[in-house]
Amino acid sequence: MKVLHVVTLHTPTNDFGGPTRVALNLSTGLRSRGVDARIAALGDGFDGPLPTSVEGVPAFLFQARHVLPRFEVSGITSPALLTRARRLVKAADVVHVHLMRDLITLPFALIALQCGRPLVLQTHGMIDPTEKRVAKLVDVLGLRRVLRSADAILHLTETEREDVEAVIAPARLRRTHRLVNGVQLQERRPPRDAGCPPTVLYCARVQARKRPEDFISAIPTVLAKYPDARFVLAGPDTGALAGEMLELARSRHVAHAVQYVGALGHAEVLEQLRRSDVYVLPSVVEPFAVSVLEAMSVGLPVVVTKTGGLSADVEAAGAGRVVDSSPDRDNGPLVGQAILELLDPAANKQTSEAAWQLIREQFSIERVVDTLQDVYGGVTRPW
Repeated sequence: MKVLHVVTLHTPTNDFGGPTRVALNLSTGLRSRGVDARIAALGDGFDGPLPTSVEGVPAFLFQARHVLPRFEVSGITSPALLTRARRLVKAADVVHVHLMRDLITLPFALIALQCGRPLVLQTHGMIDPTEKRVAKLVDVLGLRRVLRSADAILHLTETEREDVEAVIAPARLRRTHRLVNGVQLQERRPPRDAGCPPTVLYCARVQARKRPEDFISAIPTVLAKYPDARFVLAGPDTGALAGEMLELARSRHVAHAVQYVGALGHAEVLEQLRRSDVYVLPSVVEPFAVSVLEAMSVGLPVVVTKTGGLSADVEAAGAGRVVDSSPDRDNGPLVGQAILELLDPAANKQTSEAAWQLIREQFSIERVVDTLQDVYGGVTRPW
């Protein structure tokens, strides 16, 4: 079976985050079972020629053209990729589009419908009702059609499914399936040497909705008990906030404890996770963070907010701490207290084991691919 995964963007520093990581994880899992899974996407930020494979997955990457810069990722495209799209679609048995309102995934979905290829859509929390005029025009020009006509639509949560359905109201979605994000199983991180200072990590895009300011604001609370603690801020600065975060640290007199390391490659992310003692993602809105799953995959306890899609699972498993979060207040003290609880050696050991087991029991890529192959089987003849 040949499956084409279509995602908007791949960069060496994972600037697009979750959707690309999910597409790669699913493709890797499928290929391990003999499925010929490949990826088509824009490429950007590479020195030299674009790669022809990513993490062992064959990739059709074409240089991104920033034709509408004010729309950021939604405003990039490639005439060369779109020219080749029909041939790529026709060569596939299933076209799996990681859909957003953009100039790559939506055209691919429309081409799949035109070519009569089975179309699976995965929206990653990126499709919801909007009052933005350009987005509403996109809905009229094609988005609603692909949502109504797709052979299967994958959602992470019931809230996401309801949001997607609201876009096509009063019509109803057909053939929806829940597919959680999954990650590769990893070796558990080694226990921290008692003589080493603790390390607290934020590793995600540095942008407003992920609330990096709450990570920084938590530092004084933690330093009051662990004065030698280190705080690592990692991830692409897609919100141009890294400088502001460092300035906030200076204003709180904790700049000496903070290091911004920028964007990391996937192997570097896993290495940094293994060197850390607590992972923090204080997002106000986070549908189903792959970064949280990857943290738990190495047994790293996590601090997440109640509004995240994984929060109930983290809380039920005892894999970390779940805190309140609001965009209208400083949540730093709450985050700081949660970090302190997880830095206690006994609590850290217990939550580390719980996090590691949670991934194995519910969020391994093997379990997710089992579900995905069932979906593919429903939109094609059995293979």
